[in-house]
Amino acid sequence: METDEKILQAIQNTYVLRPPQQKLSTFGSTNVYYYMITELMQEVNIVREGHVIAARPRIVTPYYLINVEGFSGAARRYVQMMAEQSPHEPGILYSYKNETTETNIISQSLPDIVDKINQRIDSQSNPLSAVIKGVEELWDVSLMKFTFELTRNSLRQNINEFYASGRLRSDEQGVPTDAIENIEELFGIVRRDPSRAPELVSELHRWGLWSQYQDRFLRLFRKH
Repeated sequence: METDEKILQAIQNTYVLRPPQQKLSTFGSTNVYYYMITELMQEVNIVREGHVIAARPRIVTPYYLINVEGFSGAARRYVQMMAEQSPHEPGILYSYKNETTETNIISQSLPDIVDKINQRIDSQSNPLSAVIKGVEELWDVSLMKFTFELTRNSLRQNINEFYASGRLRSDEQGVPTDAIENIEELFGIVRRDPSRAPELVSELHRWGLWSQYQDRFLRLFRKH
């Protein structure tokens, strides 16, 4: 309970002082450069710089999620319950990676630090930069709150663009068009780079398509 209270306090005391000027890309990855400012003591702040890299959003279904590893038992049961009700209901899956590149302790007030960072961002003209005021003890929670808000603010645009492109449509097996196109892309990648083959195999199994694509997959490795 104490940990939950600390997390809640961190969330309540996290503020996005400068949000990115662009939303998450629907059909590609997005690289947001962030400046995370946390107070160490009065007039002494820590500034962390890094990247939040958002992979291209993917359309998935409860059936697909059941076959993804990494869920706890309770989480897997929840997905199974969803799948029992609507196994092919499409949703959007976002995945992220954080890369911290630099950490500095600066003996200046928060307003002065923010002003200098804003000047730097303006000079670089990077629409995918963000400034966040976080909590030192749980700065990564502050970063997660920022990431959640970025996702929420991008969701409507992503859904509209997926819908307009036809990628939300599903075939008779309940597999979204987006998933089929992703599989085709993976076939092209594996043809050039065989080391990516396990990724393609996993994707086919998660959609229940291995038997349908098995012969085509094996032909990639037959010697002529």
